[in-house]
Amino acid sequence: MSLRLGDVAPNFTAETTTGTIDFHEFIGDNWVVLFSHPADFTPVCTTELGFTAKLKDEFEKRNTKAIALSVDDLASHTNWIKDIEETQHVAMNFPIIADPDKKVATLYGMMHPNESEKFTVRSVFVIAPDKKIKLTITYPASTGRNFNEILRVIDSLQLTANYSVATPVNWKEGEDVVIAPSISNEEASTKFPKGFKIIKPYLRMTPQPNK
Repeated sequence: MSLRLGDVAPNFTAETTTGTIDFHEFIGDNWVVLFSHPADFTPVCTTELGFTAKLKDEFEKRNTKAIALSVDDLASHTNWIKDIEETQHVAMNFPIIADPDKKVATLYGMMHPNESEKFTVRSVFVIAPDKKIKLTITYPASTGRNFNEILRVIDSLQLTANYSVATPVNWKEGEDVVIAPSISNEEASTKFPKGFKIIKPYLRMTPQPNK
């Protein structure tokens, strides 16, 4: 059965490039981006991992950890990291899970047999501190992910978890947000002291409340 939004992320123990982890302990009180790679020493994956390492400060600002997975073994990962650091001009600063038996990939539904029986697709899971899955995205192996979009979604998830708002199309940090329809205008006047604009009874905009 596939994992769905709101499900508790399955726990597992695995070897990684930074040591053995218990996944739920790894999450701790953080948000986590877990993302899979079809194989080591592949071109698109090399660029993705390098770019993710460069986002270390952006992830830290969001109390977020990154952790990657590939179905190759630990020795292969260790050798691959040398190539990533050389070609992408960055020091690797997050773990890669070694999953040669595909246990974690299977647990998280990262194997799509109609795409490939041997390699994982490019799965992305954003997991909150409550260990629940808040976002899933699946890309084919041929398409590199947009990590700026992943950061944007984390901003939205963290904002909407704490305020009665949603984020509109193409929203970016600092822009106006939508007031949840369940909030009355009277409640909105109290909850959103910066004011709000009624475009339609169901469409009300207010400045981002935590700015």
